[in-house]
Amino acid sequence: MIFMKRANLNLTRGVWVTLLFSLISIQSGDACTNLLITNGASVNGSTMVSYSADSHTRYGTLVHYPAKTYPKGSMVKIYEWGKDRYLGEIPQVEQTYSVIGNMNEHQLILGESTWGGVKSQFDPEGLVDYGSLMYLALQRAKTAREAIKVITTLADMYGYASSGESISIADPNEVWFLEIIGKAPKKVNGVNVNKGAVWVAVKIPDGYISAHANQARITTFPLNDPQNCLYSKDVISHAREQGLYKGSDENFSFADAYGPADASTIRGCDARVWSFFNKYAQEDMGQYLSYAMGDVSKKRMPLYVKANRKLSVKDVADMMRDHYEGTAMDMTKDIGAGGNSLPYRWRPMNFEVDGKSYLNERAIATQQTGFWFVGESRPNIPNEIGGIFWFGVDDAATSPLTPVYTSSSAISNHYALGNGSMIEYSQTSMFWITNRIAQFAYLRYNHIGAEVRSVIDQYENARIKEVEAIDKTATMLYKESPEFVREFLTNYSVNTANGLFDKWKKLDEYLLVKYMDGNTKKQNPDGSFMNNGHSPVIPPAPDFPGYTEIWKRAVKEQAGCRLTL
Repeated sequence: MIFMKRANLNLTRGVWVTLLFSLISIQSGDACTNLLITNGASVNGSTMVSYSADSHTRYGTLVHYPAKTYPKGSMVKIYEWGKDRYLGEIPQVEQTYSVIGNMNEHQLILGESTWGGVKSQFDPEGLVDYGSLMYLALQRAKTAREAIKVITTLADMYGYASSGESISIADPNEVWFLEIIGKAPKKVNGVNVNKGAVWVAVKIPDGYISAHANQARITTFPLNDPQNCLYSKDVISHAREQGLYKGSDENFSFADAYGPADASTIRGCDARVWSFFNKYAQEDMGQYLSYAMGDVSKKRMPLYVKANRKLSVKDVADMMRDHYEGTAMDMTKDIGAGGNSLPYRWRPMNFEVDGKSYLNERAIATQQTGFWFVGESRPNIPNEIGGIFWFGVDDAATSPLTPVYTSSSAISNHYALGNGSMIEYSQTSMFWITNRIAQFAYLRYNHIGAEVRSVIDQYENARIKEVEAIDKTATMLYKESPEFVREFLTNYSVNTANGLFDKWKKLDEYLLVKYMDGNTKKQNPDGSFMNNGHSPVIPPAPDFPGYTEIWKRAVKEQAGCRLTL
């Protein structure tokens, strides 16, 4: 929670007014975060994309689309992703690829974040929304470049039914950053002659990292470098036609024309990118702090930065659990964190006291996550073994990732679509058991949350080591039978996910016993609960951890003499 005036930033009153006024627009929509890691920036030479599907209405499940052959003339029905609104149907291809979550059998990974953009750039008659385009691309493309072609071609053919989007696209060898928005409709004799989308796709250089979080980020781009940049032929001319740009082609900025930033989108969105760069960029990101905190007059951050070291899957996963810890926006360092250092602020993001407006931060880790993942695409390894989809549901900070090989032919029922919903509790759903633990952890985050995080770390580190052994076994089996490898990896992926569900159910029960009523029961060195020395079922007096110093001082100031002994 940051107050309107911050002495170290010297933001103008106008900047803060703009920031607070327009925060309403981003708190009401879905807001997601993506981290992009190239081969040269990863420990094992893989490409990685992480993604959190953040929405107050999204239920966390792991989708599975098996590979399938269709007869000629088949059609596929299009439903708007996240709303299930029927949009229409388009021709189906004769052969689709197997998809697990947001990754397919060829190790292609896709993620996204929505930024809205100029409102006039929306076609109400569009037939394919961004979510449908992503999953159609996963079913139809083998590489990142093929995915870009599938997405943009289908959008042009059938009309783009969404607002502005940033889409992460990676295969074993390349990582691309695509930004797309619809064309402003223009009717001639009742026909929309502007059907389709304008877009730019930039390849992230090897050894670099990038990110996006609900703010358009591609500014100027090379106009004659198809190896590293692709774009729609009318991306600049359409902006001119719509009065969005008047300069030269060389100075055209996609983000400034179609998704201009303001104080709210910077503070609520780009600040998350800054937090990632601040930790892993070679250059000093302190120079961009004022910008990240909403000062539109400051120089914006680059699209990508050179990594200061090579990142592991665990590094990326833990970055998705970030709450600005250790920065000027640390969410545990003011009274908004309560008496137990809670790095969350419930919605709405802004609030008013005595006629003055204030705001809360929006970190990468957030309570309203439906599902999240780290997709790991590994070159020089057969596709049957190379792709691993590390998947989790609910808030990343209190949920563990389970490894799913993308050659799998089945998924765990604990993560399956149809097992519960946002308005239907299921005792066998990983989403619901994870939420039970998260809700409890939010009560005393510095105690319960810390223990949950410790269990997550132990579990994920063990799975990472285990995967190394599974890889070796699978590689030997692959020489004899690729089909048997698929069965082996399917069994591993499903059994591991099932085992995690069982572990999390036990963790839920254990945490309740240990931390009930604001107390903390004493434990023996082996983790078992102590008894009082007389009865095996009666504990000794528990520990009373109390509250943080910030909270105690705030209560003292507010209560005045009333609480004085």
